Amino acid sequence: MAEANTAARGAVASRAEPIADTKPALLDLYRRMLLLRRFEEAAGRVYTEGKIGGFCHLYIGQEAVGIGVHAALDPRRDYLINAYRDHGHALAWGTEPEKVMAELYGKANGVARGKGGSMHMFDARRHNLGGYGIVGGQIPLAAGVGFALRYRKKDGVVVCLFGEAAVNNGAFWESLNMGAIWKLPVIFVCENNRYGMGTSIERSSAVTDVWRRACAHDLRGELVDGMDVLAMRDAVARAAAEVRPEGGKPVLLEARTYRYRGHSMADPATYRTRDEVEQEKKRDPLNVLLNRARERKIDITQAELEKLEADVGKAIEAALRAAEEGPQPDVASIWQDIYASAEDPALHRDI
Repeated sequence: MAEANTAARGAVASRAEPIADTKPALLDLYRRMLLLRRFEEAAGRVYTEGKIGGFCHLYIGQEAVGIGVHAALDPRRDYLINAYRDHGHALAWGTEPEKVMAELYGKANGVARGKGGSMHMFDARRHNLGGYGIVGGQIPLAAGVGFALRYRKKDGVVVCLFGEAAVNNGAFWESLNMGAIWKLPVIFVCENNRYGMGTSIERSSAVTDVWRRACAHDLRGELVDGMDVLAMRDAVARAAAEVRPEGGKPVLLEARTYRYRGHSMADPATYRTRDEVEQEKKRDPLNVLLNRARERKIDITQAELEKLEADVGKAIEAALRAAEEGPQPDVASIWQDIYASAEDPALHRDI
């Protein structure tokens, strides 16, 4: 399920060599998606118990996008910036489940010391430059990171994730235009889960094929099956090979995916039918990966799946324990980390 808008470029985009799909590699992808799924299910449960404050946007159903993006990139030189549905992306980029869950609880042992909460996971050490609560607000920031990489002659890329509702914002169009003019190493990934809050894309957008909007800026757009982690991984790998070299222009990927829960925990999702949700679950990312393994004659046994389930369950239990037992932030810490200091060594590394 991939289309490329190549007419505006006049040539087929460069293709990266496919990544080998061994049994250990597929099992690892399955385990990582399962961790995201079980983590978000646990987060939803403790949210209803009143242990998480504020908003909480779950990633259930979209795991193939987050894991596929990370699997295609090099976290030693590449960067992530994303929106408020960011717990899954933080886990995908290696942040410990204990720190992510503690952040949801607002605890001092959270990844952002309890100051970010659900919508603002930030882990600079792992090149995760944060989730952002303003719709589309992260898109120009990604252009800025891309500019910094080009200016400093780094060979990294930045992947920017956002929902389909964000593409109607001016920031989206301005960022793509600047990226095209300055040839910035940015992969724009639209996670099209079909509903911006409770409004379907058919009601809000005259052009529902998001990937086609790339041609307005002489960029390549591609439609990707966002329920297939291998399709996502390979599409991002192709895009990275294209944007990484000096002179490479941004790429816009549209990942067609689906969220099983409401927009947030406060959303009963009455704007769609139960039948629609059940129909979408027939292409659950976990099952899609198992089917892809069978197509490759790779035998993944029930015993192996049960072991992964048990291992992930222990990790979730440890995350919940760390969040429950973690210390509350000191009141005085509200005055810390307000302004950057020129003496801060973090300012003189990475980007």
